[in-house]
Amino acid sequence: MIDLHCHVLPGIDDGPATLEGSLALARAAQRSGTRTLVATPHVSPRYFNDAATIARLVGEVGAAIGAQHLQVELLPGAEIASERIADLADEELSRLALGGSSWLLVECPLSPGVVGFDTIVRYLQERGHRIVLAHPERSPMFQREPRMLHELVRSGMLVSVTADALLGRFGRGVQRYAQALARDELIHNVASDAHDHVQRPPGIAAALERAGLAALAEWLTQAVPAAILADAEIPPRPRSTGAAPAAGWRRWWSARG
Repeated sequence: MIDLHCHVLPGIDDGPATLEGSLALARAAQRSGTRTLVATPHVSPRYFNDAATIARLVGEVGAAIGAQHLQVELLPGAEIASERIADLADEELSRLALGGSSWLLVECPLSPGVVGFDTIVRYLQERGHRIVLAHPERSPMFQREPRMLHELVRSGMLVSVTADALLGRFGRGVQRYAQALARDELIHNVASDAHDHVQRPPGIAAALERAGLAALAEWLTQAVPAAILADAEIPPRPRSTGAAPAAGWRRWWSARG
C-alpha cells in the first residue's frame, strides 16, 4: 500500500518527537502492509515548515529506515493549510507536492468558522497546481455544505479520507459523512494520517475491511496514489464493489435537517 498522508518526520509538527518515534511508526506501517509512506508534515500558521526542512528530514529518516532494514520507502510531501497558501510562491508549493508530483495535499479546515475555502483552493488550481483534499469528512464546513465538496471534485480535485474516520474514531457524525462519501463515490484515496505508532497508528487495510470497502482497497491505496505520485492519469474506479447504493450525501444532508 501507499500511504499518502502520514506525519512521520520527527520534531517538526504534532507527529513523533524523536527519530525513534519515527522509526516505530515506520515499523508499524510495514507490519500493516504499507510499503510507501509520504511524509506530510503540517505547513500551517502553527507549524511554519518549509520544503528545505522537510527534504532534509526525509533524507535523514529515510537513511535510518534503510539502516534498520525496513522495507518502507519514504517520500516528501506536506499537508498545507489554506491560511498559508497565499504566502507561498509557486516554486515553494511545487517543492511541497506529494512525492515530487504536481499534486498538493491541502488540509480541509477543522474549525467551524472558516469561510472562502473553496475560493482559495480554486485559486490554487488556477495557478496550475493539482489538489488532493485531506480529510474533508472531518471538516464542519463540508458537513454543513456537502454540495461544495461535490463541486470541487467535479472541478478535478481528489478526496483523501482518513481510514479511522470510517470506523468512528472522530465521532459518529464524521463516520456517517465518510460513509456517505463512499456511497456517492466521492472518495479517491484512504490514508492513515498517522501521527505515531500507538494513538494514531498507520493502519489502513483493516479499516477498509471493517468499513466494507475491501473490494476497493487496491484502487484506494495503490492504483490512485501511484498515479498521483507519477502524475499519471487517475485510473477509473472499479465498478463491482458491492458498495451501498448512492444518494449518500442527500440522505446524510436530509438527516441533518
